[in-house]
Amino acid sequence: MTQNASANQVEYLINTQRDLMPVIGQATEMAVRGLKGGPVRLILTRVEENRTTDQNKKLWPMLNDLSEQVTWYGYKLTPAEWKDFSTAALKRHRMVPGIDGGIVMVGLSTSRMSKRVFCDLIECMYAFGTDQGVQWSEPALALYDQYKEARK
Repeated sequence: MTQNASANQVEYLINTQRDLMPVIGQATEMAVRGLKGGPVRLILTRVEENRTTDQNKKLWPMLNDLSEQVTWYGYKLTPAEWKDFSTAALKRHRMVPGIDGGIVMVGLSTSRMSKRVFCDLIECMYAFGTDQGVQWSEPALALYDQYKEARK
């Protein structure tokens, strides 16, 4: 069990059932004290593991394949632009006007993605690329089954 505290918030990371009971006791005590000043919010969330280095290594060959083989509405995109395109497509993010004109697609940072969401990104890219006729390179295909298993 680890604890992270700020002035108005305490966060516990619980890894085992043995860690659970002390935290519930402390949460109850804190809630009772806090209720004297008004409503208290108690939030429980499941922590998902962040994406792995291996997942990130798989991403870049896929982005290179898209960059080399796909022309999107007359545009050849760089691997970094395909990354923005793909993350925005995954989460249905929006487009906003750029500072000096044009349009900027606001995507999602892959460094903060969970393993599961990163798997969704890879699947989204495979589906899109396959629809566009991409012949995936060997590095892009490597460990494909492993990533499908990580989603479970």
